Amino acid sequence: MIAHRASLARDQRGAAVIELAMVAPVLALTVIGIVDMSNAFSRKLALEQGTQRAIEKIMQTTETSTVQDTLTNEAVCQVNGVNSDGSCKTSPITASNVTVSWRRECTDSGGAMTATTYTTSTDFDAGACGSGTVTEANYIQVRIDDVYTPLFPIHFAAINGDGTYHLSATAGMRTK
Repeated sequence: MIAHRASLARDQRGAAVIELAMVAPVLALTVIGIVDMSNAFSRKLALEQGTQRAIEKIMQTTETSTVQDTLTNEAVCQVNGVNSDGSCKTSPITASNVTVSWRRECTDSGGAMTATTYTTSTDFDAGACGSGTVTEANYIQVRIDDVYTPLFPIHFAAINGDGTYHLSATAGMRTK
């Protein structure tokens, strides 16, 4: 009986299976994490490209719509893609995910700068720099906000309390 126990203790058969069973969950979680982070990064990249292309579009033309509507529609189309008939797809983002803002920076002769941000072009057009302004700079900005839901949510690592990650992308240009 003692000899039988000693031979079992020296037996190496099955050791590799036990080691694999211990390492496999760690490897699987690592691969899943890499895939999930790649998806999130891809989504962030799509948002950034959408904002950049919307700004490029507005530099070319505003078509028959307002600047704000053109930027919003172009950002949505760029992120979502287009259907076979050329119309924009309606998901995953909508016009409510897109924010267009204007900014005016006024610098006086003493070098002091005041900046004002506007949410509509009407308010921007109505505003002006005060007297004594030496330089004026105007900017337009497009921002897209979205939420990414991971394939396998890790609740302790999520930024939002609901297991999702907040993604945003911003692009802008100086207009004057």
